[in-house]
Amino acid sequence: MKILDALLNLDLNYLIIALLALFFTLEQALNNPFTYKKRGKHLFQNLLFQILFYVINLFFISVLITAIEWLNANNIGLFYIIELPFWLKLILGVILYDFCTYWLHRASHKSPLLWRLHRVHHSDTTMDSSTTFRFHPIELAVVYQAGNIAAAALFGLDVIALTLYYFIVYIFFFFEHSNLNYPQWLNKTIGLLFVMPDHHRVHHHQNQFYTDSNFADIFIIWDRLFGTFKLIPVSKMHYGLIEFQDEKKQSFLYLIKSPFINVKKNDH
Repeated sequence: MKILDALLNLDLNYLIIALLALFFTLEQALNNPFTYKKRGKHLFQNLLFQILFYVINLFFISVLITAIEWLNANNIGLFYIIELPFWLKLILGVILYDFCTYWLHRASHKSPLLWRLHRVHHSDTTMDSSTTFRFHPIELAVVYQAGNIAAAALFGLDVIALTLYYFIVYIFFFFEHSNLNYPQWLNKTIGLLFVMPDHHRVHHHQNQFYTDSNFADIFIIWDRLFGTFKLIPVSKMHYGLIEFQDEKKQSFLYLIKSPFINVKKNDH
């Protein structure tokens, strides 16, 4: 319990900064094919997304917490019907938040409205740990927070499980977006259950056939169970979206306003 309390009292932003520093340094030191100057510009641009999200989320995070606490106070959700030990509810809570996020992620690829926001993340033509930040702030602050509230309402999940989920999922975010090389046998062992970088690289492939796969954030088992798992050699990866290849369309300002611009989705 003391370990959990210490974790929950830790500022998530400190973890995010530490993870970025760790993975960015590892990429640069070990096997990054890009120059430091190019990476620095890429990092700065992606950081702008995170900064804007942080500012906007100062309001929306309070809405999220208030909504979930209200649901809990009124005993709404499956876990208020089924009696379970605290630790089991906590573990299942993390799993179920990830499960619901998998389906919301799939919906973000199928719904034209949600795709307008989500394509900002897929617009990145250079895949590295800073790609973790390239999300439209409205998608994170509104769409995904609404998804968290829906998950809490359906299953009776609480803020403690959500906080633990975010600590875990951010570790996976940085890991799966990194361009680090690692032994392939890990894909056949750990990768049977958990998301690996090679899995998520396929998801960022330029070809829509591959983009619409590997939606999971923590547990790749969701993709394996629901038929959305694909794996191809890293050498065949082409990142980004064809409709966003122009350098002008890679600017922060353009990407922020892009959900409100008609950019035809390329299906090839």
